[in-house]
Amino acid sequence: MAKHVVGTVAEIPPGSRKIVVLEGRSIGVFNVKGSFYALRNACPHQSGPLCQGRIIGLLRASDPTHLELSREGEIIRCPWHGWEFDITNGRSVFNPHRLRVRSYEVTIEPDGEDPSIETYPVTVERGRVVVHV
Repeated sequence: MAKHVVGTVAEIPPGSRKIVVLEGRSIGVFNVKGSFYALRNACPHQSGPLCQGRIIGLLRASDPTHLELSREGEIIRCPWHGWEFDITNGRSVFNPHRLRVRSYEVTIEPDGEDPSIETYPVTVERGRVVVHV
């Protein structure tokens, strides 16, 4: 898993997105209230350009007369057929346990770091150091 610099924090203000192509994949990078998330720009329904869709919230009803908007700016709606996904984890709003879109880790790096240096995540699993490429 290579590391790719896609821009600065200022280039993707809260509530916006930037669509990039990384290793042949179209990926949408989103700023949701100051936190960054990345999703594959392909809806699992018919591969529509998911990340070009409308960024919305969820409408909840405690009863038929009381509607409440929640999670504003955290949901993306596919522009082709309206399927909705949680930007923060890629899960479907309708069926979160069975349907999801690929999400990617996003980190913020200090300014001045050399972007040409590739790094890889390292974990320790049962006493073994594992590099994730």
